[in-house]
Amino acid sequence: MNKLELINAVRDEAQIKKSEAAAVVNLFFNKMVDALTNGDRIEIRRLCSFYVKEYKSYTCRNPKTGRKIQVNSKKLPFFKPGTELRERVDNK
Repeated sequence: MNKLELINAVRDEAQIKKSEAAAVVNLFFNKMVDALTNGDRIEIRRLCSFYVKEYKSYTCRNPKTGRKIQVNSKKLPFFKPGTELRERVDNK
């Protein structure tokens, strides 16, 4: 399911205009991005959680040239499925 399909599903389920459904979906995703940008953790009980994992800088080698490269520290978002989601996916 992509974003447009999600908007259409919200529209059909809530029986609202497509523009209103798009506003709801965009608001939801924007708030999630804002929370992760601020370093907050997002938890939807029994479904999933999102959090930001921080990596320190490190030195590695370019496999093609063998040259050492310094990789800067970085932050990446992570998704962790909840128990209910894991069980529902596994039982399908």
